[in-house]
Amino acid sequence: MGTFLYILLAILIFGVLIGVHELGHFVAARLCGVRVLEFSMGMGPALWKRQTASGTQVSLRALPIGGFCAMEGEDGDSPDPAAFSNAAAWKKLIILAAGAFMNFLLGLVLVALCYTQIDSFSPPTVTRFMEGCPYEGADGLLEGDTIYRVNGERTYLASDVSLYMSRSRNGRVDLELIRDGKKVVLEDYPMTLREYTDEETGEKVMRYGLYFENTESGLWAKVKYTWYCALDFVRMVRLGLTDLISGAVGIDQMTGVVGIVDMIADVGTQAPTVADGLLNIFYLAAFIAVNLAVMNLLPIPALDGGRIFFLLVTWIAERIFRRRIDPKYEAYVNTAGMVLLMGLMIYVLYNDVARIIRTR
Repeated sequence: MGTFLYILLAILIFGVLIGVHELGHFVAARLCGVRVLEFSMGMGPALWKRQTASGTQVSLRALPIGGFCAMEGEDGDSPDPAAFSNAAAWKKLIILAAGAFMNFLLGLVLVALCYTQIDSFSPPTVTRFMEGCPYEGADGLLEGDTIYRVNGERTYLASDVSLYMSRSRNGRVDLELIRDGKKVVLEDYPMTLREYTDEETGEKVMRYGLYFENTESGLWAKVKYTWYCALDFVRMVRLGLTDLISGAVGIDQMTGVVGIVDMIADVGTQAPTVADGLLNIFYLAAFIAVNLAVMNLLPIPALDGGRIFFLLVTWIAERIFRRRIDPKYEAYVNTAGMVLLMGLMIYVLYNDVARIIRTR
């Protein structure tokens, strides 16, 4: 399977992710009695149109890069009683949140599909130590200890342990362990990477000296770790935003659509087999789906989260001041937010293209 086909697959994945998002808005709007003027899969010129009995135009458009769900009264007042602007606040909330919910659900499904190919999972329970590991002992770690939290972050998978330990900047961590059913806390515990000899290859490696083995299997383990993986994806978004705000990473390190498409193509082409490549791509697509769900709910103008935030502010203001806020103000804020968002997307696009040119 060549690079070009993987790129086409990546574009199709983006189309599905956005299409599923808009489908969530559409289904929620119909269930809440809000009139949908058009539901489109794809963007650009219409290839096919059909008017449904409910008055919704369903269309298929030429560019498989998204879609939209246009509702009556979505951007202003409307005399139609079935308009979005005339719906109850709780119905608006459901409709606005439905797109992100569908993205998260799709992410769960994709992770579950990937995990059908996995026989067993590795919980964050220490099974043994590398030779010479200094952390073994009654005042440190013991075999059978489950590392429950690292620096306050819950660990669901064995891979979480090294990830959150590596985020410590001074080589000391706060560990919360489960030992024989009881909680043990190690505060400000010194734990750094050390050089060990890999038992299988004999090579020198930098490790923390802990072994975690695959000890859980079966249907329940697949269901549990599917959920844990989705929670990990949500947390990765939070940590990424925290790093961006704190300055730990720069805005020039952000990746947009072009960069992600290139990443998906690389993941596919570098896999040993086509089956492995597709599995890796679906796993990455699951992360992107959850990422979209979380990012879309942030209280940023022009995103669903921004509209939900404005909806809550409006509802509170109406209860306190007994007067309705003119919808045009929300339109002004959303327009300004869209302009800023488009500017950021263009900047990220430029960085993506420049990065790809440099690395080729």
